[in-house]
Amino acid sequence: MIGVKLVIVGVMALMCNPAIAQTPKLVSGHSKLDVAEWKTWAPRDEIAPRFSTEKLGGADSEALKIEGNGDRACFGRWQHTVEGISGGRTYKLSAKYLVRDVAFPQRSVSARVTWLNAKGEQERPPDYALETGREGQWTRIEHVTLVPQNATKALIELNFGWSPKGAVWWDDIKLAEESSPRLRVVRAVTIYDRPSGTGSAAKSVEEFCNLVLSAASKKPDIVCLPEGITAIGTGKSYVDVSESVPGPTTKTLGAVASKLGCYIVAGLYERVGHTVYNTAVLIGRHGELVGSYRKTHLPREEVDGGLTPGDSYPVFKTDFGTVGLMVCWDVQFPEPARSMAAKGAEVILLPIAGGSEILARARAIENHIFLVTSSYDMKTFIVDPTGEVLAEATRKKPVALAELHLDRNYIQYWVGDMKPRTWKERRVDLKVD
Repeated sequence: MIGVKLVIVGVMALMCNPAIAQTPKLVSGHSKLDVAEWKTWAPRDEIAPRFSTEKLGGADSEALKIEGNGDRACFGRWQHTVEGISGGRTYKLSAKYLVRDVAFPQRSVSARVTWLNAKGEQERPPDYALETGREGQWTRIEHVTLVPQNATKALIELNFGWSPKGAVWWDDIKLAEESSPRLRVVRAVTIYDRPSGTGSAAKSVEEFCNLVLSAASKKPDIVCLPEGITAIGTGKSYVDVSESVPGPTTKTLGAVASKLGCYIVAGLYERVGHTVYNTAVLIGRHGELVGSYRKTHLPREEVDGGLTPGDSYPVFKTDFGTVGLMVCWDVQFPEPARSMAAKGAEVILLPIAGGSEILARARAIENHIFLVTSSYDMKTFIVDPTGEVLAEATRKKPVALAELHLDRNYIQYWVGDMKPRTWKERRVDLKVD
C-alpha cells in the first residue's frame, strides 16, 4: 500500500482539444482538507490500476491520480480514514474529478464514504456521492447525510475502474459537518373524485376545483388531480373536450392555485391544430402555466380515439424542488419515470384513470422518488422512495395529505441509501435493444 502526503489542489483545465490526451494544467492551488495519509487498494493485484501523485503546472502541491493499466478489468481506489466524526449529525462529502479518455465517467468514477464505529466496524452500507454539476472541465460530486449515531470515523474512497486507457484526477476533497442542512418538506395533496352526469367539461372541472378549495386548511404546496378531468362524467369524447393549453381549463385551475398559493397538476386533452394530446399541466402558485407533459405511451383505446403520443420527458423546477409529470399508461413502462428521475425529478405526479398499484410503487422504488397519484379506478395515493404508502384518498375521504421530506436519507438496512447507489450502479452505458 502506498501512503502519500496530499495537499488538495485547486482548479485544473484540459488543453483546448479534448480529443488529444493531455495532462491537466494547474491554474491555482490551496489546501482544502487536512488529510495526511492516503493509501491505495485493489481487489486483486493483477487488476490494480496505476496510482500516483502528480505535481502539475509547476505547483508545489500534488493531486491524486488513478489510471488504467490496459486491462478492462482494472479497478482500484485511493482511500483514507477520517477520525473525529460526531455521530448523529449531518455531514457533506464533496469533491471534483477530471477525466481523460474515459468513455462513461458515471460508471468508471465514483466516490463514497463508509461510516465506522470506534471498533472500525461498518455502521451501514457505504454512501455514494452523486454528480451535481460541472466546473469547466471538472465534474462536481457531493453527498449530504445524517451520520449513524455510533459513527466515530469515516472511510473516504475514491474509485476508478473498467477504463483501460483512461485516467482520473481527484481534487477539492472535503468532508465537513453541515451546520444548517437543507430540510425541505413539501405538503402534497391528492384528490379522489369521479364526477358523473355533468354534461360539460366546465362542470366536471368545477367539481374538482371545489374539492381542491376544501383542502385550503391543509396548506398544500402541490395538489394532484386525475387524468382527463375535462372528459370524466361528461359523456363526451377526448376530441370533443379538447382545448388549447393555456386555455379555459388552465385558467380555471390557475384561479384556484392562486387563491390557495399552491401548485396544481391535472390531466386534460390538448388540441394543437388537428392534433390532440393527453396532457398533464402544472399550474404555479400564482396561477401561471409552469409547464405541460404530453403522454408518451398511448393504449390502443386512445390511439383508436384519435389521440397522438408526445415525444419528450420534461422536468420542471418549482420553488421546492424538481418535479416530473406522467399520465396513466406511462406507468406501465420504466422509461418515463427513469428519464425524469435521471434529469433530477424528486417528485413525479401521476394523473391516472386506473392501472397497477404495484407498478406505481415500483416506479417510486426503482428511481428513488416520491410518487403522487390521483385516480378513478386505482388507489389514489402518495408513495415514498421505499414504496411505502404515506396517504390515500378514497370516496369517504376524498382529500389526502402527506409531507414529503425531500432531503431525508431513506436508509435501507441491507442496501443503504438507494438514491445515490441506484444512479452509480445503474448501467447507463449499455444500450437497450
